[in-house]
Amino acid sequence: MNDDQLLRYSRHILLDDIGVEGQQGILDGHALVIGAGGLGSPALLYLASAGVGTITVVDHDTVDRTNLQRQIAHQESRVGWSKVNSAALSMAAINPEVKVVALQRRADTQWLGELVAAADVVLDCSDNFATRQAVNAACVQHARPLVSGAAIGLDGQISVWDARGSAHPCYACVFPPETTVEEVRCATMGVFAPLVGIIGTMQAAEALKLLARTGVSMAGRLQMLDARNMEWTEIRVGRDPNCPVCATRHS
Repeated sequence: MNDDQLLRYSRHILLDDIGVEGQQGILDGHALVIGAGGLGSPALLYLASAGVGTITVVDHDTVDRTNLQRQIAHQESRVGWSKVNSAALSMAAINPEVKVVALQRRADTQWLGELVAAADVVLDCSDNFATRQAVNAACVQHARPLVSGAAIGLDGQISVWDARGSAHPCYACVFPPETTVEEVRCATMGVFAPLVGIIGTMQAAEALKLLARTGVSMAGRLQMLDARNMEWTEIRVGRDPNCPVCATRHS
């Protein structure tokens, strides 16, 4: 680290749990973020402010005025912009040292594996079941930890799915791919603005811990937030030995 970096990241370096080595791990890290909306916005801004060396952000959508109520990486003047370019501009304003790779496309399985393989940690900030399954499958295949969040209405959830070890479940162990899911979107049900901030910020925190190799990740634990009463519920989740996605990896 140079003198400017030592000053910029001094409040991390002062932490015994991070220090110089942990911050260097963050600076050397590559985070892949799927989605630049409600969850992706705070996650991307915190990853950039913390100095993650390379951040690849993937989203096919453009900024709409209805997004501005909660998607804090975007601004009124950028309505109609691609979300990835809008988010990249916001990240650069916070920390111009971070390399941002902005990809305006859908998380398609044809090339998702290549992006996941190049990353050190993956954050799923998407809003649909099919994408979550595709991202999880790629993370299992390439042994990359996945930080997954979701939020709708006043309910949110977060966990880390880390298939690198045999003890932890993947996303499909708990949410089987063959499950019939009725997609509920913000456009029809709405979402409490600070809720996506809470979950997205926690996703950034878990990703930074993984890059800094500090603390205990949420792997094997699913946390759910009821923002009506601001109450957290945590359940322990185990690996499914018959999981169609990760069972063969651990056989």
